[in-house]
Amino acid sequence: MTEPRVGLGFDVHPRAGSARPLFLGGVRFEGEEGLAGHSDGDAVCHALADALLGSAGLGDIGEHFPEDDPRIAGIPGLELLARTVAKVRVRELSPVSADVTVIADRPAIAPRREEMRRHLAAALGVPQERVSVKATRPEGLGLSGDGAGCIALVVLSGP
Repeated sequence: MTEPRVGLGFDVHPRAGSARPLFLGGVRFEGEEGLAGHSDGDAVCHALADALLGSAGLGDIGEHFPEDDPRIAGIPGLELLARTVAKVRVRELSPVSADVTVIADRPAIAPRREEMRRHLAAALGVPQERVSVKATRPEGLGLSGDGAGCIALVVLSGP
């Protein structure tokens, strides 16, 4: 029996303005301001990749995908996540389940939750029922409570 592993991922991005599209969990949210970042700014995919790397003892996303690497400029979050899964599988490890929480005043996640779960499960190579996506609003309090950005928090399990 393989010893269970757990990873925690956290990512936060400020809003970049209306000229950039918003992607969360690989889903494009039309009419929403995108998030700043060297990649597409998908905080959900980034937090999930970090959790996966942590569960495998492989460091963090910045080590594998540095911000000064021109080859990953604008890379879609789902592609970055798929590359991370491949790095973990080389070590004969794989994700089992993921629990994602989005913390932001907008966009509303519930109408797109199942689409996000489907994309994330496919990238992780797990059944959709093993991926949970939830959201909460900071109600004007604390980090991102002013609507200036988006936070993603992930707990991931795997062997």
